[in-house]
Amino acid sequence: MLRVLLAGGGTAGHINPALAIASIIKDYHSDAEFLFAGTPNGMESRLIPKAGYDFAPIKVSGFQRKITPKNIMRNAKTIAYLTTAGHRAKQIIDGFKPDIVIGTGGYVSGPVVLKAAQMGIKTAIHEQNAFPGMTTKMLSKRVSSVMLTVEEAMEYLDKDIPYTVTGLPVRKGFSSVSRADAKRELGIPENEICILSTGGSLGAGRINETVAELMEWEVKNNIPVTHIHSYGGMGRETFLPSLAEKGVDYENNPRIRPSEYIDNMPVCMAAADLVISRSGANALSELEAMGRASILIPSPNVAGNHQYYNAMVLGKAGAAIVIEEKNLTGQVLIDNVSDLYRDGERLNRFAQRAASLYVSDTPERIYNVISGLIGGK
Repeated sequence: MLRVLLAGGGTAGHINPALAIASIIKDYHSDAEFLFAGTPNGMESRLIPKAGYDFAPIKVSGFQRKITPKNIMRNAKTIAYLTTAGHRAKQIIDGFKPDIVIGTGGYVSGPVVLKAAQMGIKTAIHEQNAFPGMTTKMLSKRVSSVMLTVEEAMEYLDKDIPYTVTGLPVRKGFSSVSRADAKRELGIPENEICILSTGGSLGAGRINETVAELMEWEVKNNIPVTHIHSYGGMGRETFLPSLAEKGVDYENNPRIRPSEYIDNMPVCMAAADLVISRSGANALSELEAMGRASILIPSPNVAGNHQYYNAMVLGKAGAAIVIEEKNLTGQVLIDNVSDLYRDGERLNRFAQRAASLYVSDTPERIYNVISGLIGGK
């Protein structure tokens, strides 16, 4: 029986790939046993048990670079955790006796995967971003194999590490719905442009502000566009009042569709001709799987500015327009949307180039890496 220990957490961007990898392995080993290691207070402590997997807590945190009294206390706690993380990692490994240990990022991957490598257990890591995090950079020299979402990540890693470009698994439902069917389900005329915009589940203040201006422009100029926008928790108190102040009657205009959260994202993205979005790794893989043109606004508040590097993979391929948040205004967004609206050929070209970047056999590539490490298991 195959026993797999996965370590990753902190954000959904690290947790979802771990869950996807477990699902891929189960397709080939229905009796495989899994254990997930993560921080006791991170979102993985909720999402992993909810998905039906056993969870082993380990206290780990990262250093804060900006020196403030609060961060000094946080760094002291991080040092304290470092003194016990290796011992706790060995406890988890000794208790579970895995055949392979796989890290998907976040601080928790470090001590667990490193300890497994030191103990002679086969190890692998999966890096979601075009700009690898510190944990990946450290572990890449110690693990049996490195899986990358995009080739561009190798620009920042040692050239002699064993790696495979696998792509990133996308959530079920993406790429399985046609645009025509999705528009029909949402009540959008098939020949009408659909825009989907989102700042993520929590929302993004600057995106909300500029999208409100864009919606105002669409309504006042009677642009025949259906615009779906998720304003997230950040916009709960502000976004709808902002639309009302601008004279946008969203309640009686079927083309303007704001909501705090989109619970049918695969259908909405399938219906979209243009997506305005942050550039987290999961979001970009979904854009590629769907083959959707996009305007990408990388979050400036992430480690290593990795969303910018992610976005530029699509930008350099001619699949997206990349606007850094410091350069984002309502007029800049309106100008770019207007240009794409009026140039259907360019919009279609963006979509085709996004689709060309998609790694359609990601599950097979990931399993090939894992099966090569576990041998006859």
